[in-house]
Amino acid sequence: MVSWMGQVMMMMSVFISSSQGKRDKVLYCSACKAIVDEMNYSISQVDPKKIINVGGFRINPDGTMKDKKVPLARSQTHLSELLEGVCDSMNDYALHADPDTGLTQYRRFAPRSGGAAADFPDFKNFQFDGPEASSALKFACESIVEDLEDDIMSLFSQDVQDVQEELCNRVSDYCRGSTHTNKEL
Repeated sequence: MVSWMGQVMMMMSVFISSSQGKRDKVLYCSACKAIVDEMNYSISQVDPKKIINVGGFRINPDGTMKDKKVPLARSQTHLSELLEGVCDSMNDYALHADPDTGLTQYRRFAPRSGGAAADFPDFKNFQFDGPEASSALKFACESIVEDLEDDIMSLFSQDVQDVQEELCNRVSDYCRGSTHTNKEL
């Protein structure tokens, strides 16, 4: 007969091991790609002529202040603001199955404001599973932002050419070898 305390310990170990299990590759890869896409879009909406003064507010011995001007779109301040709200857009994504390849991933189904009619996707290949699916994607997004905030900020502030490849494959490994099909879900 197993004691009451033994049962509690056994249940806790099952819970802990299951909560630390493998992450859903499709979910986390899609969330990573969505973060990059949303950040790139938001950055592209900022007037490239806008600049911001950055640097210390220390006064030099000669009485002058040293500051540096950088484009607002790629400033730490602006990127930090974008990163705070990036996961709110995960409600605009749903699971999409490519009819040709069978590849499944979360993709944006909602057009962005001011988008053209061509921006509307073909909805027949999307799976709208209710609020649970978008909640899972938002949770994955928030986890990625929390875990990789410094890397995300660095990649976007440095204007790395292929942020998605760098962040989602090299830095995080969420999308490396991603060949998920409908059978694997």
